[in-house]
Amino acid sequence: MSTGVRRTVGAAAAAAVLAIAAAGTAAPGAAAGTAATAASAAAVAQRWAPVHHQDVDQTGTNALGGRSDYIAAYDFDGDLDARNNWEHTGGQPLAATAYYSVLETSTHWFVTYMFFHPRDWSDSIFDTEHENDAEGVMVAVQKDGSPYGVLRAAVTVAHRDFYSWTPQGSTWGAGGESLDGTLPMVASPHDGLARPATAQEAKGHGLKARGGYDIVGDGVVYHPGDRAEVPEHPDDRDVSYRLVDVHAPGGLWAHRADAALFASPGTFAGDASGSCGDGGISCTQNSANAPWGWDDGDDVPGRGALATDPAGLVASYFRIPEPLDRAYVTYPF
Repeated sequence: MSTGVRRTVGAAAAAAVLAIAAAGTAAPGAAAGTAATAASAAAVAQRWAPVHHQDVDQTGTNALGGRSDYIAAYDFDGDLDARNNWEHTGGQPLAATAYYSVLETSTHWFVTYMFFHPRDWSDSIFDTEHENDAEGVMVAVQKDGSPYGVLRAAVTVAHRDFYSWTPQGSTWGAGGESLDGTLPMVASPHDGLARPATAQEAKGHGLKARGGYDIVGDGVVYHPGDRAEVPEHPDDRDVSYRLVDVHAPGGLWAHRADAALFASPGTFAGDASGSCGDGGISCTQNSANAPWGWDDGDDVPGRGALATDPAGLVASYFRIPEPLDRAYVTYPF
């Protein structure tokens, strides 16, 4: 693939990307970034990585004393078999890891972050459980001449719904979708930078801006850093998480056609073995999605568009006064 190719993705093209992913081939016309572009993308992802608040529940046998709410690498147990992650949750260290991808246009950066849990669990007979869970947030950053731009909006993933947020002072407003609230910006105690504050609920791990969800009682506060730490206890408020590029060689995207990891394009494999289902009414199979499989079925943008065509998605969701170039200067999907 050659450097400098520009690509605009619509709903049909996004669907084509998923078909290509199933075949395990690269998207035609996609551009590989230069080393300088890749380094810049990593720096932008690190700059806007959220301070992440994870509520923790210790009740019920499937909670494993709170461990089932810790974020982890998708291969935390040292293998790529997603169908044994439920059973391995209690026996392996859950080192804090988050995944990112960056798409860039001439006017904006779009950074998608994914947080993975080996279990989506319950202690209620009215809920289901399932193996593996991956939810996240996409932030839209306007290029303004400064090294890292200015954050204008975020869209979060909570189960099968997307939620729209803008930080205080943003020029963006409600468009095709209403705004769900203000995205808090908090100063990280480790670098002093104002970062978006996100939060995930316990058990089901839906993700929203902090305030939409928050820590209730015990919880872990994850800060972006250069190492993947394991929480010392279920109420550890200072845990470093490490960012990993979805498109790194040998990484998550490279394994998109691995049948042990994915049951179908964009959907993690997961079965009903072990104690899955003991805490709820049942255990559903193949129920977690990677970013290119995220979908809000009630909205116009197609499946995966949050990660594979974020410029198109924000054009649909928000009123954006500044120029928005929808042609990508790099396209790693």
